[in-house]
Amino acid sequence: MKYAFDLVGVSPVLDFFTHQHQIWQKSQDLALEYVGSHTCTLDAFIQLIEPIPLKWGWEKDEAINSAIDFWMNHSESILYWKSRLIDAGSDNVLVARIADIKALQVEFDSLLRTSN
Repeated sequence: MKYAFDLVGVSPVLDFFTHQHQIWQKSQDLALEYVGSHTCTLDAFIQLIEPIPLKWGWEKDEAINSAIDFWMNHSESILYWKSRLIDAGSDNVLVARIADIKALQVEFDSLLRTSN
């Protein structure tokens, strides 16, 4: 199974918590998770990703490797988001998305349908 990891933005902690709560209430069937960290480090995101495979039946090592691959190949994006997180202040988190590729395609298709 293939996974995609990406940094998607900076959010106030309360907004991120509210979003996570809304997703939980909807019992989302997509194998897609958003995680938020106060620090922009690979270690921080690995710690957040580690429990996710149990929920979705993912292969843990491959899920973590998707974050490592992102970190190795997207240094400009990482520096950009690290700077945005610092600018935003301590009441904010850097949000990342990890998903199984199929779930991500469904998510994108859904977004495209709602924007038309």
